[in-house]
Amino acid sequence: MELEQALHAARALVIADLMADEVADADIVSMVEDAVAHRRWWVEQWPEGVEFVAGLVAQDVQDALLERYGRWPLCPVCTDGGDPHALDVEPELGLDPHWVCAKTAVSVARVGSLGTAAR
Repeated sequence: MELEQALHAARALVIADLMADEVADADIVSMVEDAVAHRRWWVEQWPEGVEFVAGLVAQDVQDALLERYGRWPLCPVCTDGGDPHALDVEPELGLDPHWVCAKTAVSVARVGSLGTAAR
């Protein structure tokens, strides 16, 4: 049951971030579902990795979006440079994943909390 709870929580967190940026349309939610299915297999192979699934699903969706639509989520910290860039998930494989600006090392929000981040 721990696996299913972690996968549902990861799905909810990533969808919350997508909704905060108003990009949670059906095609993109399908990308979330694909990422969750992939991570279900991954955690079945490495059960100790269940703690890291939220950050990994966020990264998977971010990668899928980059391939099809562009960068997401855009950094709200670096708005003056004219070169928009996406936030990164840190730690890449760890507990308590956050969206972080790699250029400034500013932690913007926890994964699942973009809508509550100060912008």
